[in-house]
Amino acid sequence: MLIAEAPRNCPKCPRLVTYRKENKVKEPNWFNGAVPSFGADDAYFLIVGLAPGRKGANRTGRPFTGDFAGEWLYKALAKYGFSHGTYAARPDDGLTLRGTMITNAVRCVPPQNSPNGMEKKMCRDFLQARLAALANLKIILALGGIAHNSIIATLGLKQKDFPFAHGKRHDIKHATGNYTLYDSYHCSRYNVSTKVLTEKMFFAVFERIKKQLA
Repeated sequence: MLIAEAPRNCPKCPRLVTYRKENKVKEPNWFNGAVPSFGADDAYFLIVGLAPGRKGANRTGRPFTGDFAGEWLYKALAKYGFSHGTYAARPDDGLTLRGTMITNAVRCVPPQNSPNGMEKKMCRDFLQARLAALANLKIILALGGIAHNSIIATLGLKQKDFPFAHGKRHDIKHATGNYTLYDSYHCSRYNVSTKVLTEKMFFAVFERIKKQLA
């Protein structure tokens, strides 16, 4: 039986295990483990990111918490009513999500923020189980091409039939349920600083999701 959350000391990927241990030596007070999903078990909206950031979720133990990308994501969630409370960039800030869950395609922090093909494949079991466990799931948001490709592969679909593009909507009929998949460029510091993604572009995706749910 597949499990939706990787054990904190997941042994599946040797390179990620080594990197995790290196970070633990340098920063023993950090989380330094496979980061669990965050949000409501009855979520109808699932956000899938790439992987924990070294100084973000790998440090705090909560997805998109403590780094630049989290500032943008949690601002959008608050603006469109998907969260309750105030995001303060730490896991004990009391923030809760409404009908929403956040996870990552790869659960452990990768060197240079770049998981390899084997690591992406090894983590798909957790994503598959996470999708299956959300009985009310209707909408999935992929943050970046890697997250998009992982979702498509996890569902056993062909990438050519579902190409990634910012703001694109994909209606998916699957044995486990019918989903709407939205794509967005990842809200990373690099994408924002290079103007690949603007706040207006990012919020526009959430606006469409909110309207569909309404």
